[in-house]
Amino acid sequence: MGLAAALPADWDVVQVYFAITIIISLIGWTELARVVRGRFISLKQEDFVMAAELLGCSKARIIFRHMVPSFISHIIAATTLAIPAIIISETSLSFLGLGLRPPAISWGVLLQDAQNIQALVISPWLLLPSFAVIIAVLAFNFMGDGIRDAADPYL
Repeated sequence: MGLAAALPADWDVVQVYFAITIIISLIGWTELARVVRGRFISLKQEDFVMAAELLGCSKARIIFRHMVPSFISHIIAATTLAIPAIIISETSLSFLGLGLRPPAISWGVLLQDAQNIQALVISPWLLLPSFAVIIAVLAFNFMGDGIRDAADPYL
């Protein structure tokens, strides 16, 4: 109940949802920042960057015209893989009762009813939100792979 207790009880569903989204985003941006930083450090030693520096290009031009296009596919892949992670995080938090609460409609809130085995035997359709989560996560993963392959066909 940590996250639910950290948020004020008088907030409505939309405020709680956006607070959870911001918290998950603040935690998750570090992975993309680490990947971008590592890629920049490795590209800084490449010959085409040194050639651009010797020609007198500005740092901004070197970054945006030479370095970023060479790893834009990595940024796209990391971003599209972060979206399913956020979906699963919000769903699991709501499922455990740490995120959105029952007046809200969320996949995790809908799956809370599936925790009871007796209710699941009587009403097996309570598992339908789990299939929606699986389809959404797979769709974002496949879309990310397709966009990455289109952006950098040589991978």
